Amino acid sequence: MKVYGYIRVSSTDQNEDRQRIALNTKAVPSRNIYMDKQSGRDFDRPNYKRLVKKLKPGDRLYILSIDRLGRNYKEIQEQWRVLTKIKGVDICVIDMPLLDTRTAKDLMGTFIADLVLQILSFVAENERVNIKKRQEQGIAAAKARGVRFGRPEKPIPEDFEQIVSQWQAKALDIDQVLEVCDMSAAMFYKRLREFRMANGTKRESGKL
Repeated sequence: MKVYGYIRVSSTDQNEDRQRIALNTKAVPSRNIYMDKQSGRDFDRPNYKRLVKKLKPGDRLYILSIDRLGRNYKEIQEQWRVLTKIKGVDICVIDMPLLDTRTAKDLMGTFIADLVLQILSFVAENERVNIKKRQEQGIAAAKARGVRFGRPEKPIPEDFEQIVSQWQAKALDIDQVLEVCDMSAAMFYKRLREFRMANGTKRESGKL
């Protein structure tokens, strides 16, 4: 029997220390701790998949809380079934002692564990939905205040007019223009249209 641990954080800037400390209290060897920095909306996570392949019947898996396993109600239920029924491992949820398959072997224990699992997995998915909703509301409110998202657009070079004139005179080809301006083709043509409109120039051959 080997002891494993699984850690999940939603993004690269989140700290996994609390989960790691909890696993250390259960004497989980550091080499047997697998971690993903990824959303819990599904189980398409590289290190989780590696962990599942590694697990053998009789092994024990520790996680701090059910939402660290995932935040998708149906998939949590399915993964729990795969791990306990197909892989034959024990799962211990540290924050919820009732979700410890070592102690839920009889009919009543299994019933209670299944009930708790359904409630907690529902809560985990509901929280994911609420987080997404709050993010969308925050973005909408920020946009209403004039906040712009995404990478800032590059300003045109000070000698943009001269660069364009050289391009039109075929002294520069388009690749050279894009390199000098440090822009993509789509951005260059967009900036060119804006420049022409701002300067009131006509769209005639040989002119800006």
